[in-house]
Amino acid sequence: MAETGASPLPPTPPARSPLFRAEQFVWLTARVLEQHLFAYHFLNGSADPVETALDAYRNQDGGYGHALEPDLRGPVSQPLHTGHALRVLDSVGRCGGQRVERVCRYLTAVSTPDGALPAIHPSQRGYPAAPFIPIVDDPPSELLATGPVVGLLHRNEVWHAWLFRATDFCWQQIESLEKSHPYEIEAAVAFLDSVPDRPRAEAAADRLGRLVREDRLAALDPDRLDAFPVAPGYAPDEHHFPHDYARTPRSLARAWFTDEEMSRSLDFLASEQREDGGWPVRWRQWAPGTALEARPMVTIEALRTLRAYGRSVG
Repeated sequence: MAETGASPLPPTPPARSPLFRAEQFVWLTARVLEQHLFAYHFLNGSADPVETALDAYRNQDGGYGHALEPDLRGPVSQPLHTGHALRVLDSVGRCGGQRVERVCRYLTAVSTPDGALPAIHPSQRGYPAAPFIPIVDDPPSELLATGPVVGLLHRNEVWHAWLFRATDFCWQQIESLEKSHPYEIEAAVAFLDSVPDRPRAEAAADRLGRLVREDRLAALDPDRLDAFPVAPGYAPDEHHFPHDYARTPRSLARAWFTDEEMSRSLDFLASEQREDGGWPVRWRQWAPGTALEARPMVTIEALRTLRAYGRSVG
């Protein structure tokens, strides 16, 4: 007989299913935040513990730090940490209210003169960071950092003065792109999927899709990866696949790929689950702890993508 007041046990997926194996991996390796995120997305968990866990990473300036993005260590707030926090809040339906108002004040404070975000604020200097992340005294604005943040705020109908110039910056950057790399394209998609001007977004996405295919920025055949170059500076096997650009069927990037290409991509994603139940980190590794912290994040995203496309995970 259960003790009085004991918490009810969450539903457990069938043994040896991808979800069961991933669950065991998460309980074994994940930070508290990712444990609660997994429970929210796959075990009928509440959003409240996710918010509580995320608060541990929030600073008094309204931004987020404390290695929320594992490749940036130390306590200081950074745009990439703060963008990650907004993705978490959006995924649990809590991207609004005073919390996001404080985030917008932080974004205003760290923006460059053109009103957009640098990838890395110079306050990171002195704390450990991945060697492939440059820290400079006067960093430029980056679509990589600004696009996903602006997209999420529009998606959640947040209105703040910071958004006006930041939105203009994203449009200018996206519509003038001639050459790019996968992470920048993914940042552009995050903006275009949620910005209010839908006809303009669809036209920009159509142009980006042609660029992705012409420059072979998506590995369209996982069995022939040698036919698709890895972007300069990326890890040797850091290919990006159709599912990386179109994480849900509703994304504008879904139109870039045929049904067969997307099916192959999702088959490959499903096959990437490792023996321990987690998915691998494909970007360049530089410290054991960062890889350990990142894998549960990657695992949750893989499961969410497969589920979004109707693939059975449990």
